[in-house]
Amino acid sequence: MKIDVLCLGEALIEFNQLPDGTNNTFRSGFGGDTSNTAISVSRQGMSAGFLSKIGKDQFGRELLKLWQRENVDYSNVSIHPEAPTGIYFVTHDADGHHFTYYRKGSAASQMTPMDLPTDDLSQVRILHLSAITQAISSSSCETAFAAIHQARKHGVNISYDTNFRLKLWSLECGRDIINRTVPLCEVVMPSLDDASSLTGLIDPEAITDHYMELGAKLVVLKQGNRGVRVSDGKDNLHIPGHKVKAIDATGAGDTFDGAFLTEWLRSNDPFASATYANAAAALSTTNYGAVDSIPNRNEVAKYLGIST
Repeated sequence: MKIDVLCLGEALIEFNQLPDGTNNTFRSGFGGDTSNTAISVSRQGMSAGFLSKIGKDQFGRELLKLWQRENVDYSNVSIHPEAPTGIYFVTHDADGHHFTYYRKGSAASQMTPMDLPTDDLSQVRILHLSAITQAISSSSCETAFAAIHQARKHGVNISYDTNFRLKLWSLECGRDIINRTVPLCEVVMPSLDDASSLTGLIDPEAITDHYMELGAKLVVLKQGNRGVRVSDGKDNLHIPGHKVKAIDATGAGDTFDGAFLTEWLRSNDPFASATYANAAAALSTTNYGAVDSIPNRNEVAKYLGIST
């Protein structure tokens, strides 16, 4: 089965705090950066798949139902007989949204290179993963590098979100792994905050230049409501953000990744793709939850005033 975008990583169950005045009400949902990206790809009208492990528990069963509803191929998701599916909580205050994870020893963190499909990677147009995939365990990190090398042998494009979490690994370790991964990728999509932490740079153009110098073919620097900066080695352009009534930015970067990749496959124009993904990410912040908030292609097109 041919898949446009295959995402490798960890899916989790989300508990998102609601503004009911008590701070004690949480709505359950779904998350995990690369799973969110797979769903974003599917909602933009292209085929998506997910590669991971989940627990033999109720949370794992709910994730299988989610991917089935969202038309995300999960034939490469295996079930660990003992390790649990990871969960996380999202809380909100004046400083934004905050995450608390319970994922240590999760099923996804038990992934090894032996879990990789031998044939299916040749049927993929883009393999997408993030630094979180590498950070959750040493074996998951090995699996990520093995997947990249295996996919590259088949001419598959590699997409990489540098999604950096200090709670998962040290700055030195994260920087080393990310800097080793970037040269292997066609598309690198850091956020401004992550990139500043990793590089010590604050100027967006300098950051995109840095990752181009490391060997990336295309750098898409996400800057939240300030928009996005895109560099393809020839042009380095800033695309402004959108003014929306944002209530929850959880998963906005993942929505962006999926929307960007689908449009890039359609048009091969990174700047037009970033314009589209910029709008999709902005729309996602107007609702709660990492998955419930992801807009579909018709919603993004209507917002931008373009045809589907």
